[in-house]
Amino acid sequence: MFDIYTIIFLALAVFIFLRLRSVLGQRTGRERPPYDPYSAREARSPVADKVVSLPPRPAAPADPVTPRPVETPPTQPADRWKDIADAGSSVASGLDAIIAADSSFDAKHFITGARTAYEMIVTAFAEGDRRQLRNLLSREVYDGFDAAIGERERRSETAESRFVSIDGSTITAAELRGRTAQITVRFVSKLVSATRDRSGNVIDGSADKVTDVTDVWTFARDVSSRDPNWKVVATEAGQ
Repeated sequence: MFDIYTIIFLALAVFIFLRLRSVLGQRTGRERPPYDPYSAREARSPVADKVVSLPPRPAAPADPVTPRPVETPPTQPADRWKDIADAGSSVASGLDAIIAADSSFDAKHFITGARTAYEMIVTAFAEGDRRQLRNLLSREVYDGFDAAIGERERRSETAESRFVSIDGSTITAAELRGRTAQITVRFVSKLVSATRDRSGNVIDGSADKVTDVTDVWTFARDVSSRDPNWKVVATEAGQ
């Protein structure tokens, strides 16, 4: 039989069990697992549970890749030398070679300059202006002009030339020889020209008659030089 003390201890045990049950609660299978300090680096932060996920940012377009230039000569338009040279002609090919070596070359600008130089040289020769001629002619051509002027001076003769017009200036040849560009131009002009003796009498040409003159001159320039000026390297009478 249970004595009074056994009954009291049983009553106390039941009482303590019921109190612990009410405080700790019952297991339902949904309890959080015990804390594992070694898995803390993988646990989500409580703050992370409150962050609203944003849609992924669209990837920025990749920078376009610039292809490396192909080392081939650029295709030129068929009418590149329109009004200057026929497409596919030797003159056009020569001009292509010149501009490939000197990108600043402008054929129309060249022709304008050549017309100006032509008029200046003819006038300077008539006036015996050696200084002007030296700036516009190659050494060999200058020597020829200088000799003619000297011979005229020895005979006490004078020359006069007056341009009425330059009716044509056509490139008839063009080529690149090494670093030297050469362009030949055919000039067609109207000119009043006369030579007088020491007494002033006209001994050659006419002081008032307009004459048609055709000259074929060749200009040259070193394309590697900073000097943009062209000089006359050859002259001849044209047909």
